[in-house]
Amino acid sequence: MTTLRRHGGTSTRPTSFFSGKPGRSKPSGKPPRNGAGFRSTFDHFASKVTQWTGSPFAFGLATGAVLVWLICGPVFHYSETWQLVINTGTTIVTFLMVFLIQQSQNKDSHALHLKLDELLCALEDADSSLVDIEDMDEEEIKQVAKRYQDLAERARSASQEKARRRGPERAASGEDAR
Repeated sequence: MTTLRRHGGTSTRPTSFFSGKPGRSKPSGKPPRNGAGFRSTFDHFASKVTQWTGSPFAFGLATGAVLVWLICGPVFHYSETWQLVINTGTTIVTFLMVFLIQQSQNKDSHALHLKLDELLCALEDADSSLVDIEDMDEEEIKQVAKRYQDLAERARSASQEKARRRGPERAASGEDAR
């Protein structure tokens, strides 16, 4: 934590996780320890595969494979084996892709949460109880959402009341007269 002086008072603000100092810093880039080598390799592999499979080239390749399969239909007399080829191939690819895409989604989601947590910690007036909101159960999240809905409703009401009060003042001063 860093102590900051602002307008005559002091406050504490979290420091960067990587350096212990306020501000931006990056991880050291050291290789993973404690058996994390497989995870790191899998993560790298999953990222590359999901990037590649989301490319126009991969889509064209898949479309081409389906077209070749369709063209081969008459050659194989639309047999059960011909149908089994596409069913088995797509099932295997889909099964494996689910795990690769989920790995990438988990990583992206975790990174996004960490970035938001950093912003919440960096802002003095932010509600720090929201830092780990993703670890709360569904009922707790609904309670937090209700709290913010109530705050938004109060802010709208206060804004409308303020506008209502300003309305007669403007009319009396001639601002609205044309």
